[in-house]
Amino acid sequence: MRSLLILLVFLASPAFAVQPDEMLKDPALEARARAITINLRCPVCQGESIDDSNAPISRDLRLAVRERLMAGDSDDQVIDYVTTRYGEFVLFKPRTTGSGLILWLAGPLMLLAGAGIAFATLRARQTAPEPAKLTAAEQAELDKLLRK
Repeated sequence: MRSLLILLVFLASPAFAVQPDEMLKDPALEARARAITINLRCPVCQGESIDDSNAPISRDLRLAVRERLMAGDSDDQVIDYVTTRYGEFVLFKPRTTGSGLILWLAGPLMLLAGAGIAFATLRARQTAPEPAKLTAAEQAELDKLLRK
């Protein structure tokens, strides 16, 4: 029974798209390649990393990453190579420079702006003047309209 459970868990695990013919023989380089490809978005699938995607372009990118590593590039040089070709969009975690800085700051700034607007609105409600009382003639007119 226990072995059946282990087998089911193994079968239910996600299937990774990296094919055996793509893997590098050097385990250290392969680990670096996997660390890089996990953080790169597939240009076609958009919600998957190139490590998980079966799209042909993802395979090409995985091979390109491994080729660059074999050529002696650093991790940052490989990521720069891919972003030069496909733009910052392929990064799951945008850089905190240039246009990526806008993405990092937009959320907190919008939160602060919303909190400021909420505070100003509540403050304005508390300091609003009391509505003016109706005169006797206006009250009589209102009573007359309400009775109809």
